[in-house]
Amino acid sequence: MARLFGTDGVRGKANVLITPQLAMGLAQAAAVVLGFNQVPAGKRPVAVVAKDPRISGDFISAAIEAGLAAAGVDVFDAGTLPTPAAAYLVADLDADFGVMISASHNAAPDNGIKFLARGGQKLDDALEDAIEAQLELEPLRPLGADVGRVRRFADAEDRYVVHLLGTLPNRLEGLKVVLDCAHGAASGCSPEVFAAAGADVVVIGADPDGININDGYGSTHLEKLQAAVVEHGAALGIAHDGDADRCLAVDHEGSIVDGDQIMAIMATTLKDQGKLKDDTLVATVMSNLGLKLAMEASGIAIRETAVGDRYVLEAMRAEGYSLGGEQSGHVIFSDYATTGDGVLTGLQLAARVAATGKSLKELASMMTVLPQVLINVRDVDKSAVSSNGAVADAVRSAADELGSTGRVLLRPSGTEPVVRVMVEAADHGTAESVARSLAETVQTALAL
Repeated sequence: MARLFGTDGVRGKANVLITPQLAMGLAQAAAVVLGFNQVPAGKRPVAVVAKDPRISGDFISAAIEAGLAAAGVDVFDAGTLPTPAAAYLVADLDADFGVMISASHNAAPDNGIKFLARGGQKLDDALEDAIEAQLELEPLRPLGADVGRVRRFADAEDRYVVHLLGTLPNRLEGLKVVLDCAHGAASGCSPEVFAAAGADVVVIGADPDGININDGYGSTHLEKLQAAVVEHGAALGIAHDGDADRCLAVDHEGSIVDGDQIMAIMATTLKDQGKLKDDTLVATVMSNLGLKLAMEASGIAIRETAVGDRYVLEAMRAEGYSLGGEQSGHVIFSDYATTGDGVLTGLQLAARVAATGKSLKELASMMTVLPQVLINVRDVDKSAVSSNGAVADAVRSAADELGSTGRVLLRPSGTEPVVRVMVEAADHGTAESVARSLAETVQTALAL
């Protein structure tokens, strides 16, 4: 049987994979693994449950809460909130674990179930495997006063907003900001917190109806934000995804500022403030080479991880690093959050623009984004990519050709017979030429 948990919880079509039955079963399994197995004997576990605004979140959250309460867990229903808000509230409430119901940047028909351990931390593989194993066992069935209660967490959003405002190094007066909330979980709290911080706020994509989440808005659809920033003469635009754990930005001219550029700005900011642990930034192997070159020039080391924010988080926790993230806009400030937080990231970026008096375009210019070409080579033996002689020779030849201003990365997909060929170079033509040549070699040498 295939592993149920993916790279970020359990995700799939609602009412196909993510059914009420599965949601209740997972909740009852988590009640044991994250609840009763972790708390002292005689203590009733406490869980926080939140969701993004997609329509299926209603029946999934009802099933989750029913499963938890039936197993003897007290539940705080936090309603519609960003994933990082759920993580913060697990820690703030000193709850034993949390559940976030979201499919992030996916369209409305999808949904997902993500569990958070004590302190708002993402689960490691061992805990996910334990929950899957517990699914096969009989659930807990307490009686009478031993069943759990479900309570509405009335001030959940207010607590999160106060927390975010407490992270600001300076106010945002005089700064016009366009916010694109992706018709998602940040539609209420992001405009509220930016306005409370003093910004002049223009809001788009903040009318969730349950089915329009990520539909033409948000961090995967930046065109409307780009147009709105220019139309309103704003200093910058901030785009979230459906559960607001991502942040991408747009400068005053409508140009995109991606996660790598945001990390470059914030890493140098924290270094200047003496807050960048070991003067090190954590980033994945897919971050642009331009980020590495910019960080070298600023005296900042990069600790590379595998692709996925969970691997960034693992490295940050292991060494106590203060900043990390991905090109996609998952940026983690470990002094304030246990996961990527798009609202927090947007606030910190806007605060830097306000504090320096420089435009976002000028701040982002510290990093030159090198052209990057990615080709997915399909129907190949991905397990042989690291041992095939012809592929190794082609990679060495490409690396020699590119020199210090380019980079080659071959990465097998985790879910399908695909090898991803990524090439960066000083110009797009070279990157594309080298990538296509490598892809042809991979296709020939590793064909199934």
